[in-house]
This record gives sequence, C-alpha cells and structure tokens, in this order.
Amino acid sequence: MSGDPSDEELEELRKQKMEQLKEQQGEGDAEAQQAAQQQADAQRKAILRQHLTDGARKRLNTVKMSKPDVGEQVEQQIVALARSGRVGDTIDEEQMKQLLSELTPDSKSFDIKRR
Repeated sequence: MSGDPSDEELEELRKQKMEQLKEQQGEGDAEAQQAAQQQADAQRKAILRQHLTDGARKRLNTVKMSKPDVGEQVEQQIVALARSGRVGDTIDEEQMKQLLSELTPDSKSFDIKRR
C-alpha cells in the first residue's frame, strides 16, 4: 500500500470540508441579516425623529415601556404613514394621544357580582 488515501477517506474529508463551508456561509448570512436589521432600525428611528415632536416621542417611549407590543405597533403605523406621505409636517403630543387611542382597544370593564 502506498500513502494515497482511500476513497472512503477522501469522501469523509469532502464531507468535513462541505460542513465547514456551510457553517462559514451561515455565519456570513447571520451577520448580513443582523446588519440589515440594524440599518432598518436606524431608518425607522430617523423617520420617527423627523416626524414626531419631543412630546410625542416621550409619550411613545412611555407607551413602549409599559406595553412594548402596542408601542411597536404604533411605531410601525407612524413609519408606514410617513413613507406613504400621509403625515403632514410633524405629529405633536395631541395627535399622538389620538393615534394611541385609535390603535389601542378599549379596556374592558369587568362587572363582578357577589352572591
């Protein structure tokens, strides 16, 4: 026997190399996806900064602290309105209150009856 690797050894080496390449590609995809996410977040923040007054921004941040899902929904709505050109100049605090009241469902009252 000479020092040449067998067909089985060659196949095993090929499999290992393919797995390494797939892992490296997966890491590259994850980095690219993360970079795209960061860019989208930066664009969203810039749009919000441009179209919200300080009072409206503070109110939105307060809502995001107490109800993150509602805050995200409101942000997405404002960004969509801004991108479609339906936001006039800026949204002030009163307009933000109105938008929040429209987007948040009425809190349901519970009538508890004791027997």
